[in-house]
Amino acid sequence: MPHERPHAGYLISDDPARLDIDAIHGYLARSYWAQGVPRDIVARSIANSLCLGVYAPAGEQVGLVRVITDFTTFAYLCDVYVLEPHRGRGLAKAAMDALMSHPRLQGLRRMQLVTNDAHGLYARYGFKVVEQPERHMERRQPRPYRS
Repeated sequence: MPHERPHAGYLISDDPARLDIDAIHGYLARSYWAQGVPRDIVARSIANSLCLGVYAPAGEQVGLVRVITDFTTFAYLCDVYVLEPHRGRGLAKAAMDALMSHPRLQGLRRMQLVTNDAHGLYARYGFKVVEQPERHMERRQPRPYRS
């Protein structure tokens, strides 16, 4: 049974059948964090994640929150967006509210994210700068979708 939440005529839903891969790819391919990402990579990432789509009153997808998780101890929050014409309506906050209350994400030991410009939004949900950064490591490819 899908986890759904209405907000100001919009719908936030974790129903994977509703996700519009073309719409998601259209946004992510021009985003600062996944610029140029191929559609097949987006499709695989969606298939292997918990996603909450944000849907306008007419039903088209206008936003997304994606989480990579084992549903037990850890989650990585990524690919959070609302299309420009739909911003300013509290949809990102509503999507984050739905995510943070999602029954499959309760009791996690750690949830992490990386953001360039939305620190204020995430701070509302208890996210803060990493404690003990000297313990955290990463292996990173800064431009994996460019040849």
